[in-house]
Amino acid sequence: MSDINKTAVSTKEAPAAIGPYSQAIRVGDTLFTSGQVALDPATGNLIEGGIKEQTVRVLENLKAVLAAAGLDMVHVVKTTVFLKDMKDFAAMNEIYAKYLAPAGIVAPARSTIQVAALPKDALVEIEVIAKESA
Repeated sequence: MSDINKTAVSTKEAPAAIGPYSQAIRVGDTLFTSGQVALDPATGNLIEGGIKEQTVRVLENLKAVLAAAGLDMVHVVKTTVFLKDMKDFAAMNEIYAKYLAPAGIVAPARSTIQVAALPKDALVEIEVIAKESA
């Protein structure tokens, strides 16, 4: 079995991994992030607020991980959004669009899934795949 060339990416500007996983992994020109919830990178605590505030924090955490890899939101080609309650979809989507689908930018492909629970009882978790050449 051949080993793929993968490199861990991490930053103190996003919450540290609290288990046997990396904030992100780069394989060639592709970056795969772990899911981010609305943890404050300084304290490790879930931020206060509702779905909009949590979505902002999640996307800011993802921006920091992307930046550590020399990328930004325009490089994102696929996202997966996990919602605790699908009733929060419209509010999450409003914030999501500002980060990932501003005017003139092709929005990434996306899946959105309602889940029974998220770490720390978060309302939203998002993971992304980004490509340097996107």
